[in-house]
Amino acid sequence: MEQLLGVFIGIGLSATCGFRIFVPLLGMSIAYHAGALSFSPGFDWIGSWPATIAFGIAMVIEIAAYYIPWLDNMLDTIATPAAIVAGTIATASMVGDVTPFFRWSLAIIAGGGVAGLIQGSSVLVRGASTASTAGLANPAVSTGELIASVTGTLISIVIPTIAFLIVVVIISWLLPRFFRKLSNA
Repeated sequence: MEQLLGVFIGIGLSATCGFRIFVPLLGMSIAYHAGALSFSPGFDWIGSWPATIAFGIAMVIEIAAYYIPWLDNMLDTIATPAAIVAGTIATASMVGDVTPFFRWSLAIIAGGGVAGLIQGSSVLVRGASTASTAGLANPAVSTGELIASVTGTLISIVIPTIAFLIVVVIISWLLPRFFRKLSNA
């Protein structure tokens, strides 16, 4: 059961990486310091003080950058691959006593995949917001993404089963729309 909860936590955190990259990483680091999370072997660096400080600084910069209308769209070009990497690391760090092949396969497919899908959908929403409002609504989109990331991080750590179910519902809703949008482009 502990393994399954680790997978649920990892996938929940990976999904939140799709909204903001550094919010879930900082949340993981803080939870580690509070004794609420433990990492798979080799991932304790996420809970180190230098990582906690770096994640905090990066989070503040990331949040601020998304409130600058022209910068937010440009930031998405680097945020998409970074979200996939962060989602992969978040899942891999939570999957415990398994073979490296299984850990990294799950992390890349589920963690990176969920983060990429959420980030890709976020890019589409921001693009539509920019096109329809000349970027005036982008701060509202950014606020919604930030709220989703903070809330998702907290729920993933505190109630991982609920977080996993929320991710399944969101993915079930997003996936058909995402591929429909891509096929129409």
